Amino acid sequence: MTQDLGSAEAAAGLTVYGAEAIDASAPGSTRTALVADDAPRRLAGKDATLWGPDAEAEASVRLGWVDTHQRSRELLPQLAELKAELVDLDHVVLAGMGGSSLAPEVITRTLGKPLTVLDTTDPGQVRAALGDRLLQTVVVVASKSGSTVETDSHRRAYWQAFLDAGLTEAEAGRHFVIVTDPGSPLVETANEMGAFVLLADPNVGGRYSALTAFGLVPSALAGVEVAELLDQAEEFSAALGGDKDNPALALGAALGTAATGGRDKVALISDGTGIEGLGDWAEQLIAESTGKGGVGILPVVIESPQAPGATGADVLTVTYGGALAPGANPGGGIAPQLAVNGPLGAQFLAWEYATALAGVVLGIDPFDQPNVTESKENTNRLLAGGLPDETPSFTTGAVEVYAPAGAPGDLTGVLRWLTDGLGPDGYLAAMAYLDRFGDAGAAELRPLLAEVSGRPVTFGWGPRFLHSTGQYHKGGPQVGSYLQITGAVADDLPVPGKPYTFGELQAAQAAGDRQALAGRKRPVLRLHLTDRAAGVAQLLDAVRELRG
Repeated sequence: MTQDLGSAEAAAGLTVYGAEAIDASAPGSTRTALVADDAPRRLAGKDATLWGPDAEAEASVRLGWVDTHQRSRELLPQLAELKAELVDLDHVVLAGMGGSSLAPEVITRTLGKPLTVLDTTDPGQVRAALGDRLLQTVVVVASKSGSTVETDSHRRAYWQAFLDAGLTEAEAGRHFVIVTDPGSPLVETANEMGAFVLLADPNVGGRYSALTAFGLVPSALAGVEVAELLDQAEEFSAALGGDKDNPALALGAALGTAATGGRDKVALISDGTGIEGLGDWAEQLIAESTGKGGVGILPVVIESPQAPGATGADVLTVTYGGALAPGANPGGGIAPQLAVNGPLGAQFLAWEYATALAGVVLGIDPFDQPNVTESKENTNRLLAGGLPDETPSFTTGAVEVYAPAGAPGDLTGVLRWLTDGLGPDGYLAAMAYLDRFGDAGAAELRPLLAEVSGRPVTFGWGPRFLHSTGQYHKGGPQVGSYLQITGAVADDLPVPGKPYTFGELQAAQAAGDRQALAGRKRPVLRLHLTDRAAGVAQLLDAVRELRG
């Protein structure tokens, strides 16, 4: 028996459940308004005027994702040749940030292929990657602009590691595949290195780039048959221009209706039916596309249907997954308000289309990111001029606490102060500038803090989140509170050719983001772990105390 979510809308194997009921909850139908504006056909036809005159110039060069799956077929012969050329290099490392790393991570996790994703400046995590099967490694360096500081640092570190291992420059160059836009400075760098170069679709922004070279190249090298993803998207694309039988329209209208009706936080929950990590990819797509001008939709990635934070008065509960068995209930154990099930290639296209339509409903440009550069500029300034001289408010065990004036002087108390201050429409963002694998236990904070606060709580690894929810933090509704966690660096690592180390870069990124957030008069609590393992354990114990 299927859970009653109202009527379902399906095309090409992808089904959206519950959208009709959400649309009907509004005083006027969002979907009807979009259809009356001919939005489905206009978006499918790449009409750059859909978001108004202020957005037209940006939209005119950012709508290639609508049919990039067709142009991406031109990559398939190149990928086959590249795989044959690099058949002896069976350890694939992806150096990329944001959309350049999250889509391949979803693809390879879902399809069970190994891929090492390097989207950090933590020296311990970088050092661990460098030490893993180096001479069997091919490094995919992915940057749309060609100037992403994290990715450039990874490229430099691997280049030096190959030379230190005894390879000649010509031999080292063979271990690199560069994915970038035509004309980016990385093309010239790749030619100097003797690296392989595959150019991406220039009319697709990074967060919409799942089905371009950014998503396909590392996935194919890792062993994924990427043509299947393109086939799934191609089949689904036939529905995009229609007023009916268009699940992407249903999804976009539902997201927009919920957000404008008070449910502007979206809990993204895997239902366990075979798609792994899509929530992390959708998080960066939705947050960076909609969080600007004081409005936006806050995506909250939930660990499981049973985890705290999946529901709430201002939360739209959304589950996602692959194919459902006949008679199976959508949701994987929770009663969602919206469920999206279908093949991964169609999922990518459906969420991109839906996010762009939600931008129409919210009245924002879903293709720009006006606040992303702020933290980057702060980082560059701090790298040039030095980190700020800060004194902890107090120290307890392995945790140095840097709190605003007037906050309590004990760890449990200051955490209670932060969670109690969220307010009825607030959210808490936990941001960990740590090793995503070595310090993985820090992620346990998200469900604990959600349970304690009763409010939406997000968790992001820094600086990875700066390329996704970082835009929302600064450009979206100013109702957030922020918990930043940094850690002592026991064994730093130089960035070859630069006057700073990975540890210094990581510290500057954290400090630059703190400054950007504090400048908005929002609560920012920094906890610095002088011993990472002990500090994470101490912090988890302190949050658990709040439950009592």
